[in-house]
Amino acid sequence: MRYVKLGKTGLEVSALALGCMSYGAATEGTHSWTLGEHEARPFIRRAIEAGINFFDTANAYSGGTSEQILGRALREYAQREDVVIATKLYMRMRPGPNAKGLSRKAIFTEVETSLRRLGTDYIDLYQIHRWDYGTPIEETLEALHDVVKAGKVRYLGASSMYAWQFAKALYTADLHGWTRFVSMQNHYNLLYREEEREMLPLCADQGIGVIPWSPLARGRLARGWNDSSARADTDEFGKTLYGADDRPIVDAVGTVAEARGISRARIALAWMLTKSAVTAPIVGATRQQHLDDALAVLDTDLTDDEISALETPYRPRAIAGFV
Repeated sequence: MRYVKLGKTGLEVSALALGCMSYGAATEGTHSWTLGEHEARPFIRRAIEAGINFFDTANAYSGGTSEQILGRALREYAQREDVVIATKLYMRMRPGPNAKGLSRKAIFTEVETSLRRLGTDYIDLYQIHRWDYGTPIEETLEALHDVVKAGKVRYLGASSMYAWQFAKALYTADLHGWTRFVSMQNHYNLLYREEEREMLPLCADQGIGVIPWSPLARGRLARGWNDSSARADTDEFGKTLYGADDRPIVDAVGTVAEARGISRARIALAWMLTKSAVTAPIVGATRQQHLDDALAVLDTDLTDDEISALETPYRPRAIAGFV
């Protein structure tokens, strides 16, 4: 395993993060394709054995059961000081007012519930899942600063927003002497490269770690155009992200993969690791092959011609993933 600094912090994380949205109880209102605890634990254990120390989840994943599964597995398979746990807040967690968002009340409530579900005294990386248009950013940042100073959180991160919003948050934190965000978890892959316009240059300039979600575009980059999966058939959010115009890129991945004699997933992930702004893509695994492909990427180098073949079909597209 290769380890890298998360942005300009001293925190070292594996060059791959295991995303845990795929693990959780498949109850009403949650993803039907998630793995229960018995099925999920071998993937977490295999990741640890392979040297992955970076695990990402969220309070909203499968109604909080993703955090529970991850927490119990890490307590059994690893020492707490050896792993980096990242979780998120913002999404609605229950009916009624103050049950979502980034108000001071919501932050103080959700950090405590995440700590209980994870079974830990602190969260390594606490991330805002989305921008809260209904709460002043000053209120959010001060509350996050307070949970850091209370010892409940070590670092702060953000996810999926406009670059101007992220710049405003960084400036506001600096202005008041509050804890600033050290990472950006954004939507970035071969099918969606709009982040290259402003967000990635901003992160590079500010020393922000970049941990993209959906590096395989919800699996579209890992299979042939006409192939499908249980997740693809039922993932309503995923259907809003990509479209028919993506086929030339998917086909290009297939062509490079076939010429190499390796999987499409390895090619798509290897492309992402050619980007200097990227710290650690967040990969999901519901089959052993998924994790094997991800780990093999660390030994997969692409040529300039292969990178060009993968990138040439891309065309600008509308912002997707958080609007």
